[in-house]
Amino acid sequence: MERRLTLAAACAFVVGAVLYSAWLPGQLAAPALDRLDGYVGELAARDQPWSRMFRACDGLAGLACMGGVALVARVREEWQGWLAMALFGLFTTVAALFPLDCATCGRALSPQAWLHVPASGAANAAVLVAMVVLSAAWRSAVGCAFAVVMFTASGTTLVADAIGRYAGLAQRVQVTLIAVWLIYLATRLLGAVTPRVETGPMHVVHEGSGLPVLVSSGPAGAWFHGDKLAEGLRRDRSVIRFDRPGLGRSPAAPTPPTLYGEAARLAALVPDSIRATVVAHSVAAWHAEAFARLHPLRVASLVLVEPACEVRRRRRALVTGLGWWMPALGATWGATALARALGPSLHRLRRRMADPYGVYGTGRVVAAVVGEWLAHREMAATLRKVRERHPLLTVPVTVISGGRPNRCHERLAAALGARLVRVPERELSAAVVEACR
Repeated sequence: MERRLTLAAACAFVVGAVLYSAWLPGQLAAPALDRLDGYVGELAARDQPWSRMFRACDGLAGLACMGGVALVARVREEWQGWLAMALFGLFTTVAALFPLDCATCGRALSPQAWLHVPASGAANAAVLVAMVVLSAAWRSAVGCAFAVVMFTASGTTLVADAIGRYAGLAQRVQVTLIAVWLIYLATRLLGAVTPRVETGPMHVVHEGSGLPVLVSSGPAGAWFHGDKLAEGLRRDRSVIRFDRPGLGRSPAAPTPPTLYGEAARLAALVPDSIRATVVAHSVAAWHAEAFARLHPLRVASLVLVEPACEVRRRRRALVTGLGWWMPALGATWGATALARALGPSLHRLRRRMADPYGVYGTGRVVAAVVGEWLAHREMAATLRKVRERHPLLTVPVTVISGGRPNRCHERLAAALGARLVRVPERELSAAVVEACR
């Protein structure tokens, strides 16, 4: 999957280069424009007959460049260069949205077009920075040559504009060089070794001593969400907390999550020849129930905290297929940017607490959360099959429901022969501690 994403990123840069070069044949559509002193942006001026087409090409070129950056595999040492490339795409799109008013009026700016010139200049500066930073990171002589020629062409354009002669010719060298640079990025990505998704052991936290209590968090959960619960249990229990693949501090898994896989994960965390109490929240209650049905001799009791309701909608092959892309997407710059921008705020909004370890600002966690959501229906269907084939033996079950009465929790408790405990949401942790004793 990583290689396919790299191929998609390379294709995006090639498409951007082609669209960015639309001015080459486009000059034939406007022969009256000065090709020595007139800027390329004049082809997209509002008074030109093909203005919309050139503006669309420039805007799509910028979007293609940003899309290519988003799909590039994240390498820590290269972040400044790829950020500069993303800004180049953004400023190119902005310049296309705010074109010049006319091509032959001295490039006078109206209030609607005042962004065009500074946006174009910022785009050129950004791509120059990208050339310098990425060439240094790659130790590429070719990239350094691009940077030198681009710097020379930019300086020549500024001098030509100041003296009023040949500014258009110098700028055409600039934009041609940028298009070739985009092609170079594509070939560089295709020829380089694509970073693989990092894998490794799960992050597991053991606290206290005594009979084990295995705590499984709900969707998007991390180990530190159970700090309050662990504080109440570790005095006389051995508390085991962990992060599922991609969440918290655990590395991503190369495959989508499955119910059988999560049940096996719980079984691997319980010490041999010992029966554990399993505390599971929300969707993790499905994992715990499957674990109890498949491995009844490893479970002392189940405590299901606000268990998720089953979904019976039909599974879709497209959704299942997207799940295979999540680990690779989580390692891209696009996922990293999305996580940095939204992850901490969404976590604070949903959990009403800060992220003291900074785990929700990583693309890996974003991809893992989406991957678990995509696997939701598949897990529900698998749980129904497990219930049909594996009866729940004499395992005490407690269903803890917070807030108002919940018919879903009531039905689940009746189906499992469980004790239903309804408490206010602020007392959930205390109710779980009591149920584990």
